[in-house]
Amino acid sequence: MNEEFDVLIVGGGMVGAAVACALGGSELKVGLVEQSMPEAFSPEQPHDMRVSALSIASKTILEAVGAWEAIIGMRSCPFKRMRVWETAGDTEFNSDAIDYEALGYIVENRLTQLALLHRAQEFPNVQLLCPASIKKIHYAGGRGSVELDDSRSLSAKVMVGADGGQSRVRQTVGLGVTSWDYQQHAMVINVATDYEQQDITWQRFVPTGPQAFLPLSGRYGSIVWYNTPDEVKRLKALPEANLLAELTATFPACLGKINKILGVASFPLKRQHAQEYVRQGVALVGDAAHMINPLAGQGVNIGLLDAAMLAEVLLEASDKGKNIADLAVLKRYERLRRNENLKMMTVMDLFYRVFSNKLLPVKFFRNLGLGLAERITPLKNKVMRGAMGLEGRLPKLAKGETIIS
Repeated sequence: MNEEFDVLIVGGGMVGAAVACALGGSELKVGLVEQSMPEAFSPEQPHDMRVSALSIASKTILEAVGAWEAIIGMRSCPFKRMRVWETAGDTEFNSDAIDYEALGYIVENRLTQLALLHRAQEFPNVQLLCPASIKKIHYAGGRGSVELDDSRSLSAKVMVGADGGQSRVRQTVGLGVTSWDYQQHAMVINVATDYEQQDITWQRFVPTGPQAFLPLSGRYGSIVWYNTPDEVKRLKALPEANLLAELTATFPACLGKINKILGVASFPLKRQHAQEYVRQGVALVGDAAHMINPLAGQGVNIGLLDAAMLAEVLLEASDKGKNIADLAVLKRYERLRRNENLKMMTVMDLFYRVFSNKLLPVKFFRNLGLGLAERITPLKNKVMRGAMGLEGRLPKLAKGETIIS
């Protein structure tokens, strides 16, 4: 059995589901393929290990597609302040300075995905194919199709690769990547603390790598500890009491006493960027297009901007009677997003290299930079707006102008 779509999205994670929702309510027939539904939410559940700091731009996109209310109806943690410091230099950012109620929101990835998948199913033009296992992906003559394990065949004018860093869509189409490892791992530790929900995230830079704290709802937080692969391996192997002692000795008392370790995970840091985002009838979004250093938590945020921009381009082309699969149409999406993503990746690389450098002159200038950022208000506000996703060419969705019919 063969089913045809205008747009077929391979991957129903946060970014793929956002593309489907952004196209919801339009004249386009949209298919969304996802292997399995995330676990349903219950307030009694412990916080997941995988969380994201959603920017104000991301919140606006999620509001525009109708998923935000469901997210905050489950669980989220807004933060107003962000503190960055290293020995002599430090600065604190506060959303009040630019008249926003928050800098961002810490949300579990699963809850964002759940809200978007449920919202996608409310649109009559969107078909969620889940659970669905992909047997093979085909691409020939500028047209993509997907063969499922249950013998169904799905074809589309435009196939969207939203299937992660090891994207089968990208590999099938032959879009190359540039990548390298950072020779550093990040350990994520969910903890219970003395303090109730906080409104601040902080990041401290030390020679072995950044140490970060993300507040979660209730008396909980997520600690992210960057270090060498060997040191992360050692820390993960410690008995809970010993790891708790290391955390207490390493992380500042301003977080509140760490009472209990609730979960530990780790992952290697890698940068990867597709050399091109599009081919005739194919477009990449999210991790399929780019994997960024998680230093400032921008991965999902630039992915959601991809989703909104691709939807804008496809809907504008459709409204004007253009062929949405045409390479010239899809190249417009690439022009609008690839350079912006590259800028963000370059800034994160610069932070990584500058703050991991032990040379005294470099250390002096980075402390000087933090001190200047604290004292020069326009610079400080521009950094905040950048972190909130409010700089550069934004999709119509992110400016509050709906592109949904």
